[in-house]
Formats: sequence, structure tokens, C-alpha cells
Amino acid sequence: MQKNYILALDSGTVKNRATIFDQQGEMVSYAEKKISVTAPCADWVEQDADEIWSTQLWTAREAIRLANISHQEIAAVAITNQRETTVVWNRYTGRPVYSAISWQSCQTAQICEQLRQEGLQEEIRQKTSLIINPYFSGTKIRWILDNVAGARDLAEKGDLVFGTIDTWLMWKLSGGAIFATDYSNASRSMLFHLKHLQWDEELLEHFHIPKCMMPEVHPSSYVYGMTDPACLGSAIPIAACIGNQQADLFGQACFDKGQAKNSYGEGSFFLMNAGHKFNHSQNGLITTIAWGIGDEVTYALEGSIFVSGATLEWLHRGLGILSSMSDSEWIAKQVPDTDNVYFVPAFRGLSAPYWDMRTTGMIIGLKERTEKAHIIRAALCALAYQVRDVYEAVCSDIDVEIQDLRVDGGASQNNFLLQFQADMLGIPIIRPYITETTSLGAAYLAGLATKVWKDVDALRDLWHEGVRFTPQMDEEHRRALYDGWQNAVDKVLGWPD
Repeated sequence: MQKNYILALDSGTVKNRATIFDQQGEMVSYAEKKISVTAPCADWVEQDADEIWSTQLWTAREAIRLANISHQEIAAVAITNQRETTVVWNRYTGRPVYSAISWQSCQTAQICEQLRQEGLQEEIRQKTSLIINPYFSGTKIRWILDNVAGARDLAEKGDLVFGTIDTWLMWKLSGGAIFATDYSNASRSMLFHLKHLQWDEELLEHFHIPKCMMPEVHPSSYVYGMTDPACLGSAIPIAACIGNQQADLFGQACFDKGQAKNSYGEGSFFLMNAGHKFNHSQNGLITTIAWGIGDEVTYALEGSIFVSGATLEWLHRGLGILSSMSDSEWIAKQVPDTDNVYFVPAFRGLSAPYWDMRTTGMIIGLKERTEKAHIIRAALCALAYQVRDVYEAVCSDIDVEIQDLRVDGGASQNNFLLQFQADMLGIPIIRPYITETTSLGAAYLAGLATKVWKDVDALRDLWHEGVRFTPQMDEEHRRALYDGWQNAVDKVLGWPD
């Protein structure tokens, strides 16, 4: 039986997805299921690792059923995942010792402060290109070992293992036979040396994490092993593993240095292909590993924006002035501008390029005549302004010109937002024909590993432009609006003092 299909599993923050692609890169079927997110304390965000696994398995089986194909026709399984979310489990029982700590959680802030006081920021930056921040998985491992009764003793005996969601899913899919991750996910831990491509023993010692907990690390396009037939019906190669934002960069066909994408999801993530040479950002960005194929590693410059679509969710559920997320577009168009209202949604502090986690959100410029349409429009504009902040930092870091920006994610369906984004950056914004680009990127990498596609050049023609938004705003107006945004950010940065 011919193996013509790739099954891509995309484990996100609020839902799990499974998509089957054919050899032309076209979607054959799609299934999704929501997953729970809990907040046991203020600023804590946690999930149930077993629920993540069970919902992901359900979506995989459902996608196969909807495609009306046999599992024997699947050439490979690809995995892409929410990146820094951390699971620690017992290697013998397979049971997590604690909830999965989300990438969004700030419960490790005290550990981060301790690491800063120990003077480790520069060593961590030099080796990993990351800043000390609760965002990354290293401090989450440390927190579990410090706070779960008996966990440290079990870890030091070799009984406990760590993984981000990709590692957890591969472990479960393989019946415990695969304990591994890829370069892109490892590079988000504060424990992985970006040049040496291995776990750094000195950093592990600083974090008080036993090395035996850490998974093997391989390229993103790589045959990791086989699925347990009990999961999907037969043994299928797991041939790709990659963090979701890096998978999206690959799925958007940003194969060349200087090509960039932005995803508008719960957060917003701007990544630019930085080529094969490792360089530190000088402007508040992160250098991360985009992917590894064979012996070649590609790096990316990344600006992570912690609150993007979550802004609209707050207007809907928190403030109650937005009936649904999709209503934001037509309501924003009811007014010609924001009437100089600015909304800085720093609910979880300000991330790239500011990295000030003390700040809180602010709406500024309110007047008696301010209507809800002004606030909703200001919220959408804020999504674009934050991307402009990262874009400016990227342009200061690199010696190539970004020709356009490829976009996806839930809010990318908002045409007002994308037109304003084009106006703010002064370059075209392109929404692709297939918007499930995260799953598509993982599928491409699995197809390369299993020879479904010959090489990266064979993938270039599979990406198709959907809608293009070109700048329509003059430079003077653009500068005035962005100056107002920067003034508003200055007020927010000064608020804690």
C-alpha cells in the first residue's frame, strides 16, 4: 500500500489539532479538541498532561477517520507543540508527578530572581541566547523538584524525566520507547548550548537539575522511532519534532535568511530566518534554533509577545464589551480612528523587546466621548504596534531587508488588523492560502525525513499566497501613530515605580 500521507499533530495552548496532508501539501482532513487551562494561584497557569495526551490521541484517530484512509497509508507522524510547557514524570510508571506548567505561568519568578542574584544572566545569555525569565522551561523543572514532595530524591535516583509537550507525546505514542526532543524545543530551556548543540552540564548544575532527567536531542527532521501499534493501528515513523513557532516559520516557506512570519494567537510570535550562523541579538530579541535538517542548523531571531489575541479575549470575557472575537473587525470600523486612545495590554508584563515583567496593562487617552468602538479599535491596533516594536528590533539586528511578512493565527482572519499591520510596518502582509501553517511545517519536515519530498526546494512551490495587504498610510501619519504608542508604553514602563 502506497504511503502518500503525513499526519501532523499540533499540541497548542488551548486546543490540540491533527491534520493529514497529501503529497501536494494539501489538507485532506482536520480534527481539533479543546484542552483545559487552570490557574491555581495568581499568575500561575497549569494544564493536565494526561488530558493533553488523550485529546491529542483522539484528534489523531479522528483525522484518520475523516480522511477515509488506512493508517497503513501514512508515511510519517509529525509533532509540533506549545514549546516551554513543562512535564516531569516517572520513567517507570509513566505518571506525571505534577501538572504541566504552562509557558504562560509566572510561578517561577522567585527562582528567576535568585538566578539573577547569583550573577548567572550573562553566562545563560552567552550559552543559550535567552534571558532569565519564567517563560522558559528550565526554571519550571527546578520549581517541580523544589516543591513536589519526594521529587528531587526520585530525580537524583534517575526515576524522573523531563520533557516539553513534544517529548511527552512521543513517549506516549511510542509506548515509552522514545525519550527525545529536537534542537528547537531544547533551545527554549535555558539549559541547551546553542553552539555545541547539547545540554550544558554547568547550567544544569546551576539549576540543580540532574542530567539523567534530560531527553536525547536530535534534528527536527529525523526518524525518532515508531508509534506503538496500539495507538494508531500500526507502527508509523515519528519523523519530525519541532516547536510550534519554528514549525510555522518552516510552514510559511521562510527558508531563506531575511524571510519572516508572525502568528497572532494567544500570544504573538515574530520569527525571522537568521541563516546558519549563530549571532546574539543586541536589541532585546532571542536567538533561537529554527530547525535542524541533517547536519545543518538554521537559526531564527524571535520576538515573543505574551499577550495578543488574549487582549480580545479579555474584552469579550473580562470587560464584556465584545460579543465575539470576530465582531472586533466591524466594530473597530465604526469609528475612523481611536481618538488618540492607546491600549497597552501588558497583562503579563511586557516581553520582547522590553522584557519588563513588573508592568501591568493600561488604557490611556480616555475621554467622555470615548466609545467601546474606540477601545476595541485600540486593542486591535495594539496587536500591530507590538509587532512593529519587534520588527524595529529585528531590522536593527540584521543586515538584510525584510520584503514582506507572512501571517497566520486566529486574529489573522481580521482584515482590519492586517491592513493596519501593513500600514504600521510599511511592507506587504501576506495571509497564505493554507493557514494551518504550523502543522504544515511539521509535515514538511517529516516528509523530508521519509523521502516524501526530495529536499527543501521541492517544498517552495507548495506554499501559496492567499491575500496580500499593501501599505496605504503615508509615512508622517504612520510615524505619528507609532510615536503615540511608544509614549503610552513609556507610561506603562514607569507605572510600577
